[in-house]
Amino acid sequence: MVSGTVEGERYFDRVVTALVMFSVIWAVLGMTVGVYIAAELIWPTLDFGLPWLSFGRLRPLHTNAVIFGFGVSALMGTAFYSVQRTSHVPLYAPRLAWFCCYAWQFTLLLGGLSLLAGWNTSKEYAELEWPFDIAITVIWVCFAIVFFGTIARRRIKPIYVSNWFYGGMIIVIAMIHIVNSLAIPVTISKSYSLFAGAQDAIVQWWYGHNAVGFLLTGGFLGMMYYFLPKQADRPIWSYRLSIVAFWAFTYSYIWAGPHHLHYSSIPDWVQSLAVAMSLILLAPSWATMINGIMTVSGASQKLRTDPALKFIVLSLAFYGLATFEGPMLAIKSVNVISHYTDWTIGHVHSGALGWNALITFGTFYFLVPRLVGTVLYSVRLANIHFWMALAGTMLYILAMWGAGVSQGLLWLSLDEIGELSFSFKDIMASMPPYYALRFVAGLVFLLGAVLMTYNLYMTIRGRRTIHVRPPAVTSHQV
Repeated sequence: MVSGTVEGERYFDRVVTALVMFSVIWAVLGMTVGVYIAAELIWPTLDFGLPWLSFGRLRPLHTNAVIFGFGVSALMGTAFYSVQRTSHVPLYAPRLAWFCCYAWQFTLLLGGLSLLAGWNTSKEYAELEWPFDIAITVIWVCFAIVFFGTIARRRIKPIYVSNWFYGGMIIVIAMIHIVNSLAIPVTISKSYSLFAGAQDAIVQWWYGHNAVGFLLTGGFLGMMYYFLPKQADRPIWSYRLSIVAFWAFTYSYIWAGPHHLHYSSIPDWVQSLAVAMSLILLAPSWATMINGIMTVSGASQKLRTDPALKFIVLSLAFYGLATFEGPMLAIKSVNVISHYTDWTIGHVHSGALGWNALITFGTFYFLVPRLVGTVLYSVRLANIHFWMALAGTMLYILAMWGAGVSQGLLWLSLDEIGELSFSFKDIMASMPPYYALRFVAGLVFLLGAVLMTYNLYMTIRGRRTIHVRPPAVTSHQV
């Protein structure tokens, strides 16, 4: 028996195109805010005395715009694109997919304005107040219905590994968002967490670290496992290794959050467990990196000429760097230097810029021309963007490593009678050169993103998303 394509069926890719475009817009907006607050750390009067331009309000706007605007819009779009093709069926409930697309953008826009107005829960990566938490939950459930509904209707029996990572992201993010957002509303703009003290800190970093783990790592690994083989035109080097790495990643990452709380009042055994699980995470993280590098190792000729592939391979290198640095910073003897310093900021951005942004840029350069049935407007501009992104990322990391290590060592310096050798003011007075380098790095990275925006706009201008039909499926695949 042969199960083929239903007459007239086609993939629903217009929603993918819309999500990619929204993601690019959020990238430019979020990174612009990031560069502005980097400038404020050098020239504090740039806030002009206006509360909505203060660092305390712009910083959460920056993180939310980049993570949830740029990042989640890209993940939704690529998940909708790849799950159709790995299931050989169109999206389940396409109108619900459109709802996810527009409702997400509308919620983030209003949420950003609320942050500028001073509505803030003070929970990192979860600053939005309770009305937005409810809206996010509803949209996320709709996202899950579309994604898992498509998989449930699949015409081929195997569930490809990219869908494992996307699915793991959807389930875990739903769980940690709901638990961490439990609160008692007081007014429309203010609520108080259901947890308090050390318990609140543990729940927050169970959420915070797993938002990094399952959104910014797991979700983007789903992107990597689908788009890297497509770009390299080669199968995954070891499919079995990808499945083993998925389960090892899932069961170890969930415990690592308390390594953000070393030398605090949380129980010592919780801190020690976090250290152990952080070190274990090296295995699945590097297994994934090696799997990706080996997949592309036979496509060296294409790597020389394809800017999209260059981005994604470079992102794997930064993924390996960030996932090595993270467990090292979790070790208490290292953390005593890095804790509360800009070294942590450097680590976060080695992952955010080097891994998340670069793999997304590479995916967009590959995906957008295919969505509209043409070639990229300018390969030359894409190659220029590649070098700007690499330069910006490296300068940023080096600036924050230098600042962080200096801060950590100076704060630990004691004089002959055991008192601090340097005051907080003295140490921060030595930071402007590092902050100036970070500002330049961020500006270079932002200009590269603007260049990409122009390139993709010229590629898509005047064109409609093409219609693609699912392939016929033979009986041995069903």
